[in-house]
Amino acid sequence: MRLKNVKNAAQIISESNYIIPDPFRYKGKWCDVFKNNNIINIEIGMGKGDFLIEMAIKNPDINFIGIEMYDSVIVRAAQKLKNYNISNLRLIRMDACYINDVFEKEINCIYLNFSDPWPKKRHAKRRLTSHEFLKKYDNLFTNKKVIIQKTDNIDLFAFSIESLSTYGYVLKNVTMDLHNSDFEKNALTEYEKRFIEKNIKICSLTAYKDN
Repeated sequence: MRLKNVKNAAQIISESNYIIPDPFRYKGKWCDVFKNNNIINIEIGMGKGDFLIEMAIKNPDINFIGIEMYDSVIVRAAQKLKNYNISNLRLIRMDACYINDVFEKEINCIYLNFSDPWPKKRHAKRRLTSHEFLKKYDNLFTNKKVIIQKTDNIDLFAFSIESLSTYGYVLKNVTMDLHNSDFEKNALTEYEKRFIEKNIKICSLTAYKDN
């Protein structure tokens, strides 16, 4: 999700109290950042931050970390957060490929909201539910592994179901129409709000795996 450049983006990012400039130094020590031992949930590909901001406000006893690789996107979240004082939220600008260099047995849940589907077959390894990424996630979790996915892309959803299942995850709350289902609905992303307005169906699942 690339956006037009924001004027003074680098300065906004550097001055934000929410964006961690050197996340690699906190591997295994994220409790020191939040100054508590509350569980940590992360969103990979956090976009402009609507989902995480709402989740952090609604769940003050859970710490949230958003990961986004593009300056042009994460700066939008930084701009929004100027109007908030949320102690249980931090942001990281990085490529998710390096996630094992940032976390180690510290994460309770991973959110994958409207991830890039990488539709070409040769790019399948880049999908955030590919076995390549699932292997990366293995060492992130504290205990039971939990991944929650939302997407409007049916092909990515089908791929995720197969990939997660063959990797040993148990799938629950699987739906191809989340907002007309009985399953619990969490905070909305920017994309999701637009899709609801256009009556575009949202696919969702929750995947569990014991260590």
